[in-house]
Amino acid sequence: MGQVAFKVNGRDFVVSCADGQEGRLRRLAQYVDAKAGEFAKALGQVGEARLILLAALAIADELADANALQEERSRAGDAPANEGSSEATTQAAVSGLDSIVERIESIAARIETA
Repeated sequence: MGQVAFKVNGRDFVVSCADGQEGRLRRLAQYVDAKAGEFAKALGQVGEARLILLAALAIADELADANALQEERSRAGDAPANEGSSEATTQAAVSGLDSIVERIESIAARIETA
């Protein structure tokens, strides 16, 4: 099992992941850090847990919008020919995001109690 070290909002984190997923997890962490940075810039330092939660909600909103757009295209007949594969990919992405959100919530809970 691999481990990835990264920073979110200037704080160091180490997270375990499946072997071979380290690069992907780093990119996702950079994206979460960027979102947290946007909120920190707009709201100030309102607490680590709150910034991470806001970042997670913003990312979940982006995913919901992307899923709605894909569903809309599918209904309009603009879906790719291998729609089943696309659906599987979407479900895998949603499952992955759910897992990341759970990890973020766990990290945020530990930060709040620290």
